[in-house]
Amino acid sequence: MLSEQTIQIVKSTAPVLQVHGKDITMRFYETLFRDHPALLNIFNQTNQKAGRQQTALANTVYAAALHIDRLETLLPVVKQIGHKHRSIGVKAEHYPIVGEYLLRAIKDVLQDAATDDIIQAWGEAYGVIADVFIQVEKDMYEEAEHQTGGWEGYRDFYVDQVVKETSEITSYYLKPSDHQPLATFAPGQYVSVKLSVPHETYTHIRQYSLSDAPGKNYYRITVKRETGVEEGVVSTYLHEQVKEGDILPLSAPAGDFVYEANGEKPVVFITAGVGITPVVSMMKQLVKDKSASSITHIHAVKNSAHFALKSDVEALKSNIRSYVAYSQPTISDYERNEFDLEGRIAQDVLSQWIEQRDALYYVCGSEGFMKSILHTLKELGVQDESVHYEFFGPKQGGLI
Repeated sequence: MLSEQTIQIVKSTAPVLQVHGKDITMRFYETLFRDHPALLNIFNQTNQKAGRQQTALANTVYAAALHIDRLETLLPVVKQIGHKHRSIGVKAEHYPIVGEYLLRAIKDVLQDAATDDIIQAWGEAYGVIADVFIQVEKDMYEEAEHQTGGWEGYRDFYVDQVVKETSEITSYYLKPSDHQPLATFAPGQYVSVKLSVPHETYTHIRQYSLSDAPGKNYYRITVKRETGVEEGVVSTYLHEQVKEGDILPLSAPAGDFVYEANGEKPVVFITAGVGITPVVSMMKQLVKDKSASSITHIHAVKNSAHFALKSDVEALKSNIRSYVAYSQPTISDYERNEFDLEGRIAQDVLSQWIEQRDALYYVCGSEGFMKSILHTLKELGVQDESVHYEFFGPKQGGLI
């Protein structure tokens, strides 16, 4: 329990953190990695170089300061971050190191404004916040390890099949090298893949959605090749170097972007590009279980040549309502007349395609696409609590 004085000091410094949060977290990561370079084997170095992780961490610290007297309101965010931490291997022993360097960074950036009372209060507050994360993640580690087919840390999988979905997206079918049982997962979850890329000093860890239904004797991940020099380090290696028979270390499935069963409500999935990957897993399971009153899938993509997992969606069409928007249809797309809209999904189109507004919504795609869709759903009167979404990036920061 924190004293009332500590709570008031932390809450009163929240506006300062809002202004200087990015500077503090940049300084934090700079000194942390300088003194503990081995942690670069865990952190996503691309997000570090792009400044995305610093921003995400700053937002999380600011939110923790605002809610320091009612941390239970942050539990959904803590669990979301906890899934990521468990997936990449963040452990309890990392938290004291992080706390030390975070307090140093606050002092370095705020200088004389960071009085001894403020640093002490933040030290106490960090301890309480860290304990919440540690306990949540401890439970997640135990669940991942002790479930049937579960494991601790990373487990070797061999590549059983490599299937080229489009010119820039490839699926990898992965089976455990020890031939032991495979843990099930909630449709929508992801696995972390750890790679040692030639000429790279540190290992790289990336999260990829499981793109097939659970209950198989394999996991499937479907990976888009990124074109940027930094962003493409891992995906380029997978696309150019990984072949059938190769070994990939995977952590146990994680993530909270999963279908929450409610058979009384229809379900609407809205996806763009490679954002279709977790949703295909969800739709397959829903169709198998008949656990939704109706299923609608709305997908936006450039054209059929870029439509990953197209055959999976077509196999489900007798059980779902499927709508496809192509932004740049090809001549053959016109000839086959197999898409429903040319262009981007506007409010009037979405309103027409969603037959029942009182539904559960799952949205997945690029940041720009999701912002547009979430805004449109709000304009259509959809309540926030009915909408679940997954952004492929550090939407939340966490303490690690």
